[in-house]
Amino acid sequence: MHRRTLLAAGAAALAQPLRAHAAAHDNWPTQPVRLIVPFSAGGPTDIPARLFADELSQSLPQRIVVENRTGAGVVVGSEVVAKAPKDGNTLLYNTIAHSVLKPLFPRLNFDPVADFQPVALVGVIPMVITVNKDFPVRTLPELAALLKKHPGKYDYASSGNGGALHLASELFLRAAGAKANHVPYRGVAPAMPDVLNGTIPIIIDVATTALPYVQRGETRALAVMSSKRIATIPDVPTTAEAGFPGLEAYTWHMVLAPAGTPMPLVQQVNAAFNRVAAMPSVQQKLADLAMDLRSDSTPESATAFLRNEAAKWEGIIRDAGIKVD
Repeated sequence: MHRRTLLAAGAAALAQPLRAHAAAHDNWPTQPVRLIVPFSAGGPTDIPARLFADELSQSLPQRIVVENRTGAGVVVGSEVVAKAPKDGNTLLYNTIAHSVLKPLFPRLNFDPVADFQPVALVGVIPMVITVNKDFPVRTLPELAALLKKHPGKYDYASSGNGGALHLASELFLRAAGAKANHVPYRGVAPAMPDVLNGTIPIIIDVATTALPYVQRGETRALAVMSSKRIATIPDVPTTAEAGFPGLEAYTWHMVLAPAGTPMPLVQQVNAAFNRVAAMPSVQQKLADLAMDLRSDSTPESATAFLRNEAAKWEGIIRDAGIKVD
């Protein structure tokens, strides 16, 4: 018992710098915190979630335990958090998928906006517009012109209907005033062989998975859908530099709590995640994912970001008539 008491005291001492106000000390959860990840273990969302959980567990009074709850896209895992007690013991680590739940799944048992309190925007990963290496375009304006000249002639691949790649592609087509045929696959991995052999000439992909193909010369990157270039492919312009200002698309990682979680606790969790996001060692470990970590996020800025994303993608889903089975 004495040894456990000493260990608990040591953990509390390590956590002290993370607490913004002395009065908030008692607000930290008294049980291990469940960080629900609505994606499979080992994937590009699970990896950073576990990295954050490991770092936080070393300095907070309670351990952060990642729990993968998959099913119906991200619906199952999100519902777990929406209906969890408002005590900070259950958090959600979700992506852009959270912002499109409402228009894609209108019969949800929870509200993706009203039932959640955004805690921190952890980071963003831009999309990259790529084509087969032999496709006869070398710039984004050339691609837009070709698709406008031959509406419906060319196909583009995505990782699935209503997913981030599909939405980003429709966003580009709307900006370009062009048309192309959507060919959904069950993930990026089965789509890439057809992109590489030229059967499907176009794919807009998350930088995490797009970069290896671009760097090996197997696909050609036309633009990064971000406000700044990616350091590992510095010659690839942003969409704004390529003549499409405002055309930005990311997948992003965000921590959310059940709505109604006390704000002092929300702010405390926010400070903890921001501290980890600012660590050079964490930034280095996530460099391969091309994630732009955000260490200055606030609950207010995360809330505004989520609402903007939800409005943006709801319009794309409606205009493109996107539905999921």
